[in-house]
Amino acid sequence: MSKLAAQDKFLDLADYGRPAAKLIAQQLKNTSFTAIHVSLLFALSGLIAIYCILTQQYYWAAIFIVLKSILDGADGELARIKATPSYVGRYLDSVLDIILNFLFLMSICYISESSLIATLLAFISIQMQGTLYNYYYVILRNKSIGGDATSKIFEQKAPKAFAGEQQKNVNIWFGIFYSLYVVFDKSIYQLDKEAYKVKTLPNWFMTLVSVYGLGFQLLIIAIMLPLNLKEYIIPFFIAYNALMIVMIVIRKNLSLSQTMGQSGN
Repeated sequence: MSKLAAQDKFLDLADYGRPAAKLIAQQLKNTSFTAIHVSLLFALSGLIAIYCILTQQYYWAAIFIVLKSILDGADGELARIKATPSYVGRYLDSVLDIILNFLFLMSICYISESSLIATLLAFISIQMQGTLYNYYYVILRNKSIGGDATSKIFEQKAPKAFAGEQQKNVNIWFGIFYSLYVVFDKSIYQLDKEAYKVKTLPNWFMTLVSVYGLGFQLLIIAIMLPLNLKEYIIPFFIAYNALMIVMIVIRKNLSLSQTMGQSGN
């Protein structure tokens, strides 16, 4: 099952690793590997990248950061190919992402002259940016006919477990996920409360917002490290917040245009 209906598919700049992710998933289709196994592999790749950052092997760090992004897409692809959706896998994926994001930035803080306060601000910035992207993307997926609705626009309680997974495990992983993401989710919702009411979001707009997707954020880090721009990574992601207001304003104007168009009809 595709995440989106054909008419809603857009150029996702954060999803550059999708072709490789699909190839990996196809190779694992008839094996005992599960999506959760692949999630653990992307976590391992992220940890190796962090080791390479700390030891100043920046080219290798870039390779393993990109590999992490590819594997991050392969776990979902494998779940869809095997028709084994899993809330445990979905929450585990998100928990691993936020932990790795924090460790990536802390390792960059260690090798650069960035302060701890600036690093924490950069971490908050990355999470807010990623949450804005996910907010709009999940809205589009839930509005898209035949799209993947595993992720919900509002998640305040553990969902009913899918066949093949235990409710207890879903509850535990949802609790961890919720505690880590609730502040970011609620903050983004406060910035754009009406977004979920839209009928759809234009493809060009989603492509613009995808520069806040985790894959694209990590690609920026993977490019800056070998270029020896490590001192600028933390400040960059703090300054990168400026686009957030622009995107929210554009989204609200889109809704206004849709409303006026309906009134005209």
